[in-house]
Amino acid sequence: MADTIQSLTNSKEGVRYPLIDTHTHFDAPVFDADRAQQAQRAYQSGVEHLVLVGYLYRHFDRLYEVKRFFDKRKVASDRADSVDSDSDLVNIDTRSIPAAHIALGLHPFYIEQHSQDHLDSMADMLDQQRPLAIGEIGLDTFTPQMKEPEVFAKQQRFFCAQLDMAVAHQLPVMLHIRKAHAEALAILKEHDYDAKTLGGIAHSFSGGEQEAKAFVKLGFKLGVTGQVTNPNAKKLRRALQAAVAEYGIGCLVIETDCPDMTPISCQTSRDNASALGKNQAQSPNDVWEDDEGDDSHNRNVPANLPLVLASLSELLAVDEAKLAQQLWQNSIDSLGQSWSYSVPDSGTILSIGSSTKKSTSNQ
Repeated sequence: MADTIQSLTNSKEGVRYPLIDTHTHFDAPVFDADRAQQAQRAYQSGVEHLVLVGYLYRHFDRLYEVKRFFDKRKVASDRADSVDSDSDLVNIDTRSIPAAHIALGLHPFYIEQHSQDHLDSMADMLDQQRPLAIGEIGLDTFTPQMKEPEVFAKQQRFFCAQLDMAVAHQLPVMLHIRKAHAEALAILKEHDYDAKTLGGIAHSFSGGEQEAKAFVKLGFKLGVTGQVTNPNAKKLRRALQAAVAEYGIGCLVIETDCPDMTPISCQTSRDNASALGKNQAQSPNDVWEDDEGDDSHNRNVPANLPLVLASLSELLAVDEAKLAQQLWQNSIDSLGQSWSYSVPDSGTILSIGSSTKKSTSNQ
């Protein structure tokens, strides 16, 4: 693919800061041709963990297939084994790829494709194989069709049902909220789900200043994507500044939401189509399936995450090194993990804290 190639380091000074990509759709078919190469690029750019996020039940198996892709190569490299001759990882250092984790969720934009059977099957999956989080879930009224009373009522029902699952399994949630922040906040305030205890992320946050502070007050971190690199995204940038002014940089995490939300410096085409073939102007926060994409689209990749770090550092006037370390802490807090942070250039491991809730499963 003809992605714009940035430096493999992730700062102006050439330092590789360890990062967590808290939201990706790296399982999408648009990555099938070069997933291994993009995984290595991501690791070289600092991405040590990434989350594969679910949105349609029929693609849940694909999430696990891609996770096995990562896990198999991690195990092989740890044992100093060679990869299969037909693998696309031949001649690639298999130790240099991120760890992959899974979130399972039924996305509100696809509500008409979801059924009660999907909810029941998802609940069974949670009993059998614990994911990292529940997501992405929430409410979406971006189009007139999504505002129709029956459609929106179904969204609300599925949102509450998946929040119930998160409470039952003591898992964080990843929220997709678009043009429905007030309604989502009302549900969250009334529900037993407690982000201050379980963690949680308001993925690809798109609300205003008051909404940003409201989600943080409930205990959610705000997910920041490549949109922050666009100086014209004034509403978003003001909202992030307002949240940080009140709560500090501990309220943010970063994500690529790849293959969409491409940082502005990596956009190689004026075409605003999604990398998966859907009009991005209509659905900028969503990933669309079953299309291989082509080089004319602005495919985002996990290796672009450092550009989000750099832009956020500039926006908030916070040193990149300090911000990167805090974002790591924020990420493990919001996901209920205790992954260690490697101090850049030191070669030593520094544990900068652990989450309030320990992981109870093999992710």
